[in-house]
Amino acid sequence: MSFSVRFSQLNLDDLSMKLYASTAADVERALQHPSGNLNSLLALLSPAAQPYIEQMAQAAAQLTRQRFGANLGLYLPLYLSNLCANECDYCGFSMSNKIKRKTLNDAEILAEVEIIKSRGFDSILLVSGEHETKVGIEYFAHVLPLIKQHFSYVAMEVQPLKADEYQRLVALGLDAVMVYQETYRAQTYAKHHTRGKKQDFTHRLDTPDRVAKAGVDKIGLGVLLGLDDWRLDALLMGYHLDYLERHYWRTRYSISLPRLRPCTGGIEPKVLLTDTGLVQMICAFRLFNQQLDISLSTRETPELRDNLLPLGVTQLSAGSSTQPGGYQQPDSQLDQFEISDERSVDDVIVAMKTRGFNPVFKDWEKAWGVNNVNG
Repeated sequence: MSFSVRFSQLNLDDLSMKLYASTAADVERALQHPSGNLNSLLALLSPAAQPYIEQMAQAAAQLTRQRFGANLGLYLPLYLSNLCANECDYCGFSMSNKIKRKTLNDAEILAEVEIIKSRGFDSILLVSGEHETKVGIEYFAHVLPLIKQHFSYVAMEVQPLKADEYQRLVALGLDAVMVYQETYRAQTYAKHHTRGKKQDFTHRLDTPDRVAKAGVDKIGLGVLLGLDDWRLDALLMGYHLDYLERHYWRTRYSISLPRLRPCTGGIEPKVLLTDTGLVQMICAFRLFNQQLDISLSTRETPELRDNLLPLGVTQLSAGSSTQPGGYQQPDSQLDQFEISDERSVDDVIVAMKTRGFNPVFKDWEKAWGVNNVNG
């Protein structure tokens, strides 16, 4: 059993019709029993829920404080390479884009690590383009121990790997894997992924199954909001999350809700997600899952990020660079996408504390060891 089997049983057109046929009565019922209820998530993501966003926001803020207190986890991405063997029309790393290509060596990695540590971070996300021959498992197995000795929590956002390769990285200290489906609409997926292994929709869909079976502590899901109807993509991500939690209950989960941002050779959103829509989505997922980590990147503006903090967000980046070597030598020609929040880490921390939140640089929760394997 894998999620692709469950996914094949879903009627996406029927789910879309239900989304847009939801009524105020459906939303009010959903607000009574939102936790773990996919029908409630559908109603809360629907257009009918828009008049209830203030009520949803108040409930989401209360639930978040009950579960996470006033703590907000801080992390920073470390881009290892922008080499990529895929053609994805929304990404600056896409193989046809005429940009400088770079893969960090040991000395360059340590130079980036030194800067990141000087800013106080103890949680890091390793990111690379998807190029398995030049930046594959052997490269990751080499650099992970080098980096892990400096950080308590190391996550990766790279190309999908095999289950035994994930197990190998877990043994070397890997704590989390972020693997974003981009869109759950296969036809739209095919339109935007025209070359390389990322063309395989089903293989990517089943990657979280392989990650969970390898005993990774946390799995991150995400969709690139704007490629297709964000309401339906978010709902299908909810189905994916529900499946994973039922089958791999020892693993923790997070979601990321990135909106399509400008990049080299980039595209315009098919469906525009407004700020209000983003608020609705964050609140809907918090009401659906009280334990879920919700991550907010520097793709959003400073003002919006600050206003979203009370509504369900638990993890955010600050002072990010989206290019390999970008902390030591900034160079916009290597960026994966443009960021909107360019504030320093100190400025973000001041904004957090002003709103009554505690910045947390270290993830203390380590409930399951490297020998944990989901069954």
